[in-house]
Amino acid sequence: MGIVLGPNRYGKAETRVVRVTRDGDTHHIKDLNVSVSLSGQMEDVHLTGDNAAILPTDSQKNTVYAFAKKHGIGEIEEFALLLARHFVDETPTISHARVEIEEYGWSRIPGKSGHSFVRSGTEVRTALVHSDGTGGTGTGGTGNGESVISGLKDLVVLNSTGSEFHGFVQDEYTTLQPTTDRVLATAVTAQWRHRGVDAEFAKSFAEARRCLLEAFAETHSLSLQQTLYAMGRTVLETQHGICEIRLAMPNKHHFLVDLQPFGLENDNEVFFAADRPYGLIEGSVLADDAPDAPAAWT
Repeated sequence: MGIVLGPNRYGKAETRVVRVTRDGDTHHIKDLNVSVSLSGQMEDVHLTGDNAAILPTDSQKNTVYAFAKKHGIGEIEEFALLLARHFVDETPTISHARVEIEEYGWSRIPGKSGHSFVRSGTEVRTALVHSDGTGGTGTGGTGNGESVISGLKDLVVLNSTGSEFHGFVQDEYTTLQPTTDRVLATAVTAQWRHRGVDAEFAKSFAEARRCLLEAFAETHSLSLQQTLYAMGRTVLETQHGICEIRLAMPNKHHFLVDLQPFGLENDNEVFFAADRPYGLIEGSVLADDAPDAPAAWT
């Protein structure tokens, strides 16, 4: 039986960088978590321990900090592309770079101060970029393999009515009762794939987020699956630069509290919000002409 080295990559995970841009007395904050993974001519380091092909992960971390200073940080998709292309173009042994970024939002506190901020809830903006380079100084760059996936996670939403769940399979272990009026709550994780790498990412993100919220609010839900599809479909119908969206939506169950022992009726007013276990609904919605992207999500 022969033994061979399979697919592999390495990099620096979760480099935290905060960039403060000073515009006189008014400051602007970019707060990121950046993860880099590189792949290429890595056989020798695994098989013999020869590090000649390795760009140290510490150098990758330092590159993030240096680029934050030299180039600033605008849209996270653009910053991720800048980093990914650099690693491939400038390192001959690297043929592919994967850069994933999480952005934590801050809002300015109203008042005279231009440098006071409050964290913007739990929602996190995300970007995932793959690049084979632009054909620069490195030998590995092909310039023809790039993808950009934007998204968000921990977007917590709730409908206090307008949701039903009934007509489901029942077996000997089923205790859940059908309902025509329930609380529907979830924390949305969504990732959407752009058709190209030159989109107006700020505008696209704002519109995709708006569509997700609009569809969640306006869909009379018979299941969380139905709501998921409606949300994805709305994004694709309005954002033609997006060809696919994937969603993961945990069902944050809200159970009616039994108040009868206290002589009280509970007409869908008092609930217990359970954090686990939870139903997890996942799915993707694609345009019928969406190009294949076998590696874009990994």
